[in-house]
Amino acid sequence: MSDRVFRLMERHQKLDDALRLAQWRRAADPFEIVRLKKLKLAIKDRITRLLRRPRAAA
Repeated sequence: MSDRVFRLMERHQKLDDALRLAQWRRAADPFEIVRLKKLKLAIKDRITRLLRRPRAAA
């Protein structure tokens, strides 16, 4: 796994934690929740693209 993918996975996990916390709050901000979900999905898409990219022969 490349360093770039690893950093994206860490960021994805941090967004997941932030999303869980935002949803747990009593006065949850629905716009913040949507923003976090969109960021999380965008990072997941980037990870998927990077992992599907054909690797150059060594």
